[in-house]
Amino acid sequence: MSNEIYEIPPSKRGHLPVKLLYVTKSKYGKDWYSINHTHHFTELLYITKGKGTFIYSNKEVSIKEYDLIVINPNIEHTEKSSSDYPLEYIVLGIQGLAFSAADDPGSQVSFFNYKQEHDITLFLQQLMKEVLNQKEDYELIIENILEIVLLKMMRTKNFSLEKTSSEKISKDMAYIKNYIKQHFREEINLDTLAEVGHINKYYLSHSFKKAFGVSPIEYLIQMRIRESKILLETTNYPISNISAITGFSSQSFFAQSFKRVTNMSPSQYRNTKNSKKSKPRKAQTKQ
Repeated sequence: MSNEIYEIPPSKRGHLPVKLLYVTKSKYGKDWYSINHTHHFTELLYITKGKGTFIYSNKEVSIKEYDLIVINPNIEHTEKSSSDYPLEYIVLGIQGLAFSAADDPGSQVSFFNYKQEHDITLFLQQLMKEVLNQKEDYELIIENILEIVLLKMMRTKNFSLEKTSSEKISKDMAYIKNYIKQHFREEINLDTLAEVGHINKYYLSHSFKKAFGVSPIEYLIQMRIRESKILLETTNYPISNISAITGFSSQSFFAQSFKRVTNMSPSQYRNTKNSKKSKPRKAQTKQ
């Protein structure tokens, strides 16, 4: 019988100061829009299938299967897919770290290929599986998988990690919130807000909810409901007109949203307010 024991020494490195903001899995289709955008965190984009180009700083770089692109904060970029071999990729949004290549310290975007190193692919697939299944403690598992991926990248590729500040995040969310206040009557969706703010829509959704407690779309609906209440109380406009004025795509969606927020239909709300106004005030008795 052979029995070998390997003693594990204490780690010389503490846990990485990194937070996983979001994970997405994308595939090129007819609804794909290549819009230049930026974000104030680091993004890892790993190509699982297909080929195309990555565009940043007036550069256009060919990308293919097993390529991993590291995009540092505040870099305007986008990607385009080949029509004959559509792109598929996994994206990780990471807060707290930026990448610095040893041979190019000021690099904005770094490109690596892991065709010969399949463990990175396996770890990212496992991370994606945990996100999709969302079993107990999956958040802890994906944070640890991310740290493993980063450490393995550092072991095989010549770059280092640097801490980054997230001060500008709150300013971005404040800008988006103010934009919604000013334009809630217009046709707005998550893609619109992402384009206006020049930030990734998944990051936008996560950060806005973290900052204000609701998603950007829910906040948009709240603004529209607030305006519709005023119109229901102060005008005789038909409900269909109020729905259109406040930016709802249809009267049925307006009614559905209004009832969800107020527990009343628009008609019930108007009748309740009107009945309170029409009630005569009781005369006060002099003592």
